[in-house]
Amino acid sequence: MFEEQVIPLDRWVSQSVDWLVENCRDFFQAIKWPVEQSLNGFDAGLNALHPVIVIAVCTFVAYRFAGRKLACFTAVTMVIIGLLGLWSDTMTTLAMVLVSVVFCALVGIPLGICAGQSDRFDAALRPLLDAMQTTPAFVYLVPIVMLFSVGNVAGVLATIVFALPPIIRLTSLGIRQVHPELVEAAQAFGATRWQVLSKVQIPLAMPTIMAGLNQTIMMALSMVVIAALIGAGGLGSPVILGLNTLDIGLAVTGGLGIVLIAIILDRITQAMVRKK
Repeated sequence: MFEEQVIPLDRWVSQSVDWLVENCRDFFQAIKWPVEQSLNGFDAGLNALHPVIVIAVCTFVAYRFAGRKLACFTAVTMVIIGLLGLWSDTMTTLAMVLVSVVFCALVGIPLGICAGQSDRFDAALRPLLDAMQTTPAFVYLVPIVMLFSVGNVAGVLATIVFALPPIIRLTSLGIRQVHPELVEAAQAFGATRWQVLSKVQIPLAMPTIMAGLNQTIMMALSMVVIAALIGAGGLGSPVILGLNTLDIGLAVTGGLGIVLIAIILDRITQAMVRKK
């Protein structure tokens, strides 16, 4: 019954991507430019700093938000990463994660606020978020490479697509969880819609928003290895190289660097959520 293909979806998708590449190149270059400039700036800045400065800053941030134990763990971990010969790759990975998270926050928080205030907008946005979260990352790597070529920028754009849904969903959830009586009280005192949002809803939703930011950071780090498949640098490169050459030691070393950075970022953002 289903021996032959009736719906040539693969051909339609290929033709659509080819049309976009030929006719919308300027549009996609405009999208690529701010990401590329931000990534190059972060990458060059982090790699230009002396490792002692970077370790000191990371340790201070960990101490400021999470206390002495995490500060000591952060300092020891960063030194171990340097001794493993992964310092440059780690700085590149941090740059990619920071840029991805910044753009996810710039796009995701406003969309989450709109979704939290409008049931219609939330219903329209939900299928798109479901598709972004459930579509395997390997599927949209091909169109991203065709539209943006290979390299770190393409890896960051793929990471943004993959890591964007959690911050949108949790921002929307946080806005919806604000008790209606608090909003009504603010309105009764003459607060405008913007004042209600900025002075009541966003501050009360901030712990949930920060939890979304935490999940976005973790998902961005989980894309490091996959992004290396399209030429992105960072800690994913030794993992892919170890896989291709069957060098288990190299792959484990790169994977350990990713795990250590993930633990530090996760503990710091969780501490920020608790403080909020």
